[in-house]
Amino acid sequence: MSNKDYGFGGVFCIDMKTEGRACRLMDKLQNSTKFGFMGVSLGYYETLMTCSSRSTNSMMDSKEKESAGMSPGLVRFSVGYVGTFEQKWSQFTKAYSEM
Repeated sequence: MSNKDYGFGGVFCIDMKTEGRACRLMDKLQNSTKFGFMGVSLGYYETLMTCSSRSTNSMMDSKEKESAGMSPGLVRFSVGYVGTFEQKWSQFTKAYSEM
């Protein structure tokens, strides 16, 4: 994802296997390391994260999610323009290692 006037960002995801683990990771990332913010959409200049099964795809039943290959613990990230790659990576790996 890019915008020549604003810079470049990226989207990635990680499967934490369960919704509970996904929420714990997002809580650590938001409140302990200040990596980003929990959100229901991924469009913002700050880094945002969402557990898809709880937010953007919450209207799908478990069979639909399974057939789409979506784990209940899938966390999607939209890396914003604030901070350096090194800073974001350090914040992410700190929270992930605490899991």
